[in-house]
Amino acid sequence: MKALILVGGYGTRLRPLTLTVPKPLVDFANKPMILHQIEALKDAGVTEVVLAVSYRPEEMLNFLKEFEEKLEIKITCSLESEPLGTAGPIALARDKLISKSNEPFFVLNSDSISEYPLKELIEFHKCHNGEASIMVTKVDEPSKYGVVVMEELTGMVERFVEKPKIFIGNKINAGIYLLNPSVIDRIELRPTSIEKEVFPKIAQEKKLFGMVLPGFWMDIGQPKDYIAGLCLYLDSLRKKSSSKLSCGVQFIGNVLVDESAKIGEGCLIGPDVAIGRGCVIESGVRLLRCTVMRGARIKKHACVSSSIVGWHSMVGQWARVDNMTILGEDVHVGDEVYTSGGVVLPHIEIKTNILNPEIVM
Repeated sequence: MKALILVGGYGTRLRPLTLTVPKPLVDFANKPMILHQIEALKDAGVTEVVLAVSYRPEEMLNFLKEFEEKLEIKITCSLESEPLGTAGPIALARDKLISKSNEPFFVLNSDSISEYPLKELIEFHKCHNGEASIMVTKVDEPSKYGVVVMEELTGMVERFVEKPKIFIGNKINAGIYLLNPSVIDRIELRPTSIEKEVFPKIAQEKKLFGMVLPGFWMDIGQPKDYIAGLCLYLDSLRKKSSSKLSCGVQFIGNVLVDESAKIGEGCLIGPDVAIGRGCVIESGVRLLRCTVMRGARIKKHACVSSSIVGWHSMVGQWARVDNMTILGEDVHVGDEVYTSGGVVLPHIEIKTNILNPEIVM
């Protein structure tokens, strides 16, 4: 079985992190975002993953090579010379996606995180005689999205309504699809939207079906949603009684700590914290609702909340980092410095307070 992951372009919403690596390689819960998806696809029986890429493909393939061997799954790239939207890449990768057995293939958006119930989607797809299956998720504010209107009993999709002004439903496209190869014949090799141009036509023919996604879902393509997604992901691990979560008097709620990280005495960590490989958390540190990425150091009595600390960065003694501060790679925050909402580009030293959200270059 095969799968296509729509990797996309520059990842501007996650800068400064995407100045260091392409967006799919940004760490989420201590491993690259895209690795969560590749592992889920492998578990569902996928043997080949195609990455639809328009930006830095060599870097992505070089990084994923070790995981290709470890997971025993083939990973290749389909390179776009121009951005092709969400449907064009499927047409471009036609020869890579069609198998001799003519079996359906997965398509995933790389920005979203969930529990990826892909085996359930396969069974759902087998149970109807349609051409395509999509996963939908329920949201509290559907007016922000395109709403999927579907029959409750059969899941047959009737129509799509873009950002409705009155309530017509709370189900939206979750960006996870299982498509028959015949869908490729519907797509022209040009910039095309699968949501606006392809799926509505399949729905008119009553061949599109939606499965409600169990568990959580979040688009993590921007910092505030990245943190919200981390909270949902860690809560999902808790519900599964996962041994990955840390326990002890230093931890409150859901905390994920790489086994190589070092944590000093008197720290209070959590809830909703991820600490990456090789991190050093010195004594008396307070961490909550944040990510500390690989190789970072948080010095004595510092506090980090609702923020992202990038790779190999350092937060000084008694410093405070909060209000969705994003530290790029190798940023140094000085002792006793306060930053509220600072977006700091890589390799910069912060010596004075950042009192209001701003980009530091």
